[in-house]
Amino acid sequence: MLFVGIGGIFGAISRFVLGKWITSKTKGKLPYGTWIINLSGSLVLGFLAVLHLRHLISDWLWFFFGTGFIGAYTTFSTFGYETIQLLHKKETKTALIYVTSSVLLGVLFAWIGGWVGSTF
Repeated sequence: MLFVGIGGIFGAISRFVLGKWITSKTKGKLPYGTWIINLSGSLVLGFLAVLHLRHLISDWLWFFFGTGFIGAYTTFSTFGYETIQLLHKKETKTALIYVTSSVLLGVLFAWIGGWVGSTF
């Protein structure tokens, strides 16, 4: 559990800092910070999951990076909150694009990460 906790600390800090930076660099109604973080996290988690399942990384690395870091780096709760904010602002089309692209691309990115991991 120590590895999960330490990884989680670094993942949460990374999400906060990177999310603020991306938001400051992007314009538009779509919450790009959370969107980019969740997609990149899906890619990395797919990669790590395959490596772990194939016993190419140790359990402690999986717990630190896969469960701790990526678990805290990605954020479903913020995704949900931002979707509700868009709906309250009557930005239905943007909310639909956000939800659809997040889910479809998130699964695709996890698959791509797993595919890349399977080449090792």
